[in-house]
Amino acid sequence: MSHPHPELKAAPPLPEGGLRVVALGGLGEIGRNMTVFEHAGKLLIVDCGVLFPEEIQPGVDVILPDFTSIRDRLDDIVAVVLTHGHEDHIGGVPYLLRERRDIPVVGSKLTLAFLEAKLKEHGIRPRTVRVREGDRRGFGPFDCEFVAVNHSIPDSLAVAIRTRAGMVLHTGDFKMDQFPLDDRITDLRAFARLGEEGVDLFLTDSTNAEVPGFTTSERELNPAIEQVMRTAPRRVIVSSFASHVHRIQQVLDAAHQHGRKVAFVGRSMVRNMGIARDLGYLKVPSGLVVSTKELEKLPDHKITLVCTGSQGEPMAALSRMANRDHMIRIGKDDTVLLASSLIPGNENAIYRVINGLTRWGAHVVHKGNAKVHVSGHASAGELVYCYNIVKPRNVMPVHGEWRHLRANADLAIRTGVDPDRVVIAEDGVVVDLIDGRASITGKVPAGNVYVDGMEVGGATEASLKDRLTLAAEGVVTVVAIVDADTGALAEAPDFLARGFVHDDATFESVIPVIEKTLATAAEEGVGDARQLEQLLARAVANWAFRTHRRKPLIIPVIIDA
Repeated sequence: MSHPHPELKAAPPLPEGGLRVVALGGLGEIGRNMTVFEHAGKLLIVDCGVLFPEEIQPGVDVILPDFTSIRDRLDDIVAVVLTHGHEDHIGGVPYLLRERRDIPVVGSKLTLAFLEAKLKEHGIRPRTVRVREGDRRGFGPFDCEFVAVNHSIPDSLAVAIRTRAGMVLHTGDFKMDQFPLDDRITDLRAFARLGEEGVDLFLTDSTNAEVPGFTTSERELNPAIEQVMRTAPRRVIVSSFASHVHRIQQVLDAAHQHGRKVAFVGRSMVRNMGIARDLGYLKVPSGLVVSTKELEKLPDHKITLVCTGSQGEPMAALSRMANRDHMIRIGKDDTVLLASSLIPGNENAIYRVINGLTRWGAHVVHKGNAKVHVSGHASAGELVYCYNIVKPRNVMPVHGEWRHLRANADLAIRTGVDPDRVVIAEDGVVVDLIDGRASITGKVPAGNVYVDGMEVGGATEASLKDRLTLAAEGVVTVVAIVDADTGALAEAPDFLARGFVHDDATFESVIPVIEKTLATAAEEGVGDARQLEQLLARAVANWAFRTHRRKPLIIPVIIDA
């Protein structure tokens, strides 16, 4: 099993006839999936998603893949293929198209509809190529065949990429629900046929590789959802991802069955469900969906609200309801149904919302106390099944944190794949398929690119560190008026502190430290204001740590008297 090594160098040029695979996101993390395939001088990109920030990244809206390694080759990109319409697969597309607007974007009907609605907000009209399962299209030297797969959003596709270097099969996100709500199952016959032809490199979804057995069918949620609709004494508020059409279909059907009306709350939910309904993916019984205005005329036990915020996102509808910052006031005996998973890293935020809702008297039904969620990803049993059908020559687990990638690699080996041909890579690691063998040959830059308000890439690791320092340690501004001739203080320095221990006596003991620093600087002939400010900042920082065990951000200001 080949692992990435920190000492990897830049990859050599790709030998003629070889195929290069570089993930710029999605490996070692759940999100911002993006894989770049290079062959015969051209690039094909599969997916371009975003990652949502954690608490240690304050002020960041989303995190993008790093386009540095392809920026001087934008004209070589023949297409961006989107496997499905989730944010972690399409959210980065607007930022890529800003750099070259006419890159063809390839995807299924629903995926492109979700993308076009998103691009409209960015003022971009894309060049789109609509495909469906069974289609085969050429993009430069890449021949792509699209295969139906089942996932937690309709119209998901796997893609088989044929090149002179061999065939790659990329599953995208998938599971093998045998009883899907739309009767569109993962096409194992196509997987088997491709396996017969010979899959040289198999990129497989690792998210649930640690989970034994098979992922439960969506239909098995019906009893729990139906029970909530039947027994809830007042309103039912359902929170789900704004793209989980199947889950919302079940909620609509159960509400209809029990004589409730439904309203969608939250911009993305209203937009996406409108699209899904217009395209026929969401079947809405007539008269079921009403506006939030019409709800006011209905009795509570006839009301169901479907909103966003199942991950505890601070600005989403559900969090705002929990904080009493929404026009919908959660009250006693309301039932809140959280119909989604806990994404790793979001647990605290979600429990905060559950506690907030419970405090107002709501009854919260969630994954922990009822069967209201099934995963959208294949468990170990399904992955093994795929390895046995496809019989791939090389395997590269994708879409997961380290533990998921490792578990998936182990499954492939247990089905008989040669351990030397199972490649565990990280973002930026270059994997070359040459003469039928996949191996790691180097790396390209693949850092985090932060979107902060209107600015892309402006926030850096250093500035986030400053933000965390400000949050945890506070800030101290020191204003020193210095006599230009002697280098000594002309008067006592001023201290402005925020978020740091502070009363008038706090800074008395640092004044001698400042005087001594300035005297030493004068003796050594340091007169440059910038150098003086650095010396002053260091002296005050050392003092703050010695006396208060704190590391505030120090802003030194030196004024000539």
